[in-house]
Amino acid sequence: MPPASLVALSESPKSPMASSVRVRVALTTEADVRLASEQGRKLASRLDFSPTDITVIAAAIAEVARNIVQYAQHGDILLHLIRRPNSQGLGIVARDRGPGIGDVEQAIRDGKGLGLATTRRLMDEFRIRSAPGRGTTVTMRKWTTQCRQVERAGARRDGNAGMREVR
Repeated sequence: MPPASLVALSESPKSPMASSVRVRVALTTEADVRLASEQGRKLASRLDFSPTDITVIAAAIAEVARNIVQYAQHGDILLHLIRRPNSQGLGIVARDRGPGIGDVEQAIRDGKGLGLATTRRLMDEFRIRSAPGRGTTVTMRKWTTQCRQVERAGARRDGNAGMREVR
């Protein structure tokens, strides 16, 4: 029997290229933070991520989950595999209806510990939306190494080496 915090795990029999695996973890305690991180680790293990990338993904999930528990008291993390014809990765959406972040730019500057700034650097795509009194949503994606190498090669060819379009 799955823990109460693990709300949903679904696997769709559609196309093998579809984003068919989704996990939602409700967050209220530190145990839920660990569960979310472990679920991210399990999903990432299903793709072609290196052990280092799997650890990075788990750390990023733990950071945003811990922020939810600490500042909003409750929220959830949605994890899903992304499988497309030429790419695969892990999508993470962390959301809460807490007090929100008054100054998002300040929140993503380097600070103590892992922090949102480091989380942003660890992931390939990172977006944060927040409004005081309305909560926060952090959306992150990590692509497999093979996918990132292809994107970087294309960026070098186009004269944009080292540039990431999505943040």
